Amino acid sequence: MIHVLAVITAQPGQRDALLAEFRANMPNVHAEAGCIEYGPAIDAEGFGKFATPFGPDTFVVIEKWESPDALRAHAAAPHMAAYAARTKSLIASRVIHVLAGA
Repeated sequence: MIHVLAVITAQPGQRDALLAEFRANMPNVHAEAGCIEYGPAIDAEGFGKFATPFGPDTFVVIEKWESPDALRAHAAAPHMAAYAARTKSLIASRVIHVLAGA
């Protein structure tokens, strides 16, 4: 299994707009062969100094894929290219971590 953590930071004040585009694309991703989990997460409230927040413009995409080939196919999918084109102006930065089980 392959795990992905993608840290997406929107342009200031644009996280909700970016999340709306992300959620609109989620059914396409969930329908892909090999997709086990794919969804966004934001900072949880109420953990004080215990947690290090990402901040109000950032969300993290938590993904699980059956195999490296499934992730590669996801990255090359036409709906992902369309999503990237629609959201390019909304994104300030994107960092993707691809992980294997330890």
